[in-house]
Amino acid sequence: MTEINIAVAAVAGIGSFLAPCILPVIPAFLAYISGTTITDLQRNNGTVNLLTNRLNILINTVFFVLGFSIVFSVFGVILNSVLSSNATSLTAGFNQVGGIIIIGFGAFMILSSRINKLNFEKKILPKGGKASYPLSFVFGLAFATGWTPCIGPILGSILTLAATTPSQAFSLLLAYSLGLGIPFILMGLFFSKMTRLIRALSRHLKYYSVIMGGFIILLGVLVLTNQLATIASFPLLNDLLLG
Repeated sequence: MTEINIAVAAVAGIGSFLAPCILPVIPAFLAYISGTTITDLQRNNGTVNLLTNRLNILINTVFFVLGFSIVFSVFGVILNSVLSSNATSLTAGFNQVGGIIIIGFGAFMILSSRINKLNFEKKILPKGGKASYPLSFVFGLAFATGWTPCIGPILGSILTLAATTPSQAFSLLLAYSLGLGIPFILMGLFFSKMTRLIRALSRHLKYYSVIMGGFIILLGVLVLTNQLATIASFPLLNDLLLG
């Protein structure tokens, strides 16, 4: 059961990275927080400058990922410490409440693809000042709570899942952070190639909200009916996740 939950959280992290209002702007965002423009990277200004720029993006990206990973991990520790002592008495009732909340997040994602007014978002971007590693770290902290609605329903679902299994809360949110953070780091490491890949992927995100919303609703139904562990009965998943 623990392995299944962690795998779900990691997939949710990757899903957050691929969200339509995040994926297309990631190259510009990472270049911006590192103080390097995409045009600079595309120009051939010499091997030394090119490597310096790419290294600068990579290190700033690592600090950015550390920022939001710490926030999510702290959430996990808080959920664990606050709820774990009452986990036995809370589990039965909270699974039902949590399942309904998760289903609501999934429905929101699907409806947001049809109702434009639901697609409000708040982006926190650096304004002015010289790019630096501490600044990238600070914006990683801000990213964890300030970029919506794309990661809102997905992160909310994982937070709710963590609340229903408080003993796993830290592991779940750490797995979510890794699922979201590793693609960011790969983006920083292979900036030019990943930029082209993201442009190609961006053309195929038309049905993302519906597909991800459906996945979240399925997750909510499994939590609501206390059947999440049944995923482990699938032989392929069992071999991949447990063996």
